[in-house]
Amino acid sequence: MNHKTSSTAKALAALGHEARLDIFRLLVRAGDDGLIVADIAANTSLPLSTLAHHLRALVNAGLVKQERRGREIVNRADYEALNGALRYLTEECCKGVPLLRNNVA
Repeated sequence: MNHKTSSTAKALAALGHEARLDIFRLLVRAGDDGLIVADIAANTSLPLSTLAHHLRALVNAGLVKQERRGREIVNRADYEALNGALRYLTEECCKGVPLLRNNVA
């Protein structure tokens, strides 16, 4: 498996959970300003321990960037990472597929 396949699989797996998808979409709506954990919790009604778990999964998948600002951690969607995953999924669109079944004896 190549790096692009691996990173895309991680991103899709992370977004494959409803809570993480909601968190990521919330961060997309927040834009470049991002949101601190307390604001994400208020908007999602997730307990802080559960939210921390889901944010860690999104960070590990490369979809969310975190920046410490004093005692707060600002979370931002990584648009380039998401766009890279989408590009990987669609980059070979309509190129055709060799029909290997015709070559099987």
